[in-house]
Amino acid sequence: MAYQLIYHEFMQIPPVTRAYVTSCVLTTLAVQLDIVTPYQLYFNPELIFKNFQLWRLITNFCYFGPIGFNFLFNMLFTYRYCRFLEEGSFRGKTADFFFMFIFGGLLLTIIGFFVSTIFLGNALTIMFVYVWGRRNPLIRMNFFGLMNFQAPYLPWVLCGFSLLLGGSTTVDLMGIAVGHIYYYLEDVFPKQPGGFRTLKTPKFIEWLFETRETNEFENIVHEERPGGWQWDGQN
Repeated sequence: MAYQLIYHEFMQIPPVTRAYVTSCVLTTLAVQLDIVTPYQLYFNPELIFKNFQLWRLITNFCYFGPIGFNFLFNMLFTYRYCRFLEEGSFRGKTADFFFMFIFGGLLLTIIGFFVSTIFLGNALTIMFVYVWGRRNPLIRMNFFGLMNFQAPYLPWVLCGFSLLLGGSTTVDLMGIAVGHIYYYLEDVFPKQPGGFRTLKTPKFIEWLFETRETNEFENIVHEERPGGWQWDGQN
């Protein structure tokens, strides 16, 4: 019974959020159990393109450090704002949300060639936070009971918090920059005089998610059909 409840709650998480957060958790567990090491996961252009270790283009987004407070904090933010976006402004537009993932990951990877950073997952999370904040400007936030502010300022508050803790703000600023680029191209520029939408989700991605969602819907309908009733209009 407990298993069914957990499984039900897990499946209630939107698909892209579910897949990404699960990947992050499984990657961290694999490192914790010594199945892999962070040295096999981090972003390294030379190893990627000279040694063809292409998996690093993905795994560097899935590792947030060893299990501890920082990991739990980062996972909470990633899950929370990724889900907020997918269930909010991207509701019914799973393909567009997945394309946002690809767009953000691609830009962060390009920036990663010029910045000395080895894991980009935190930058991707800040991108989610930035886009969500700009699309929900009237929401009031409270940061650990210390200060109140509007949602668009949350990425900058997190950046300042990192600075106060003595950490680097490079990753935060990368996420803010990419988030702003996405927000401008998707939400601002198309509304300008002569503007148009530049970020169009490729047809094959739309087809992929439409097929998947149709199959899931058909499975749900099949499971929920009452026994003894023919759905062709006959008893």
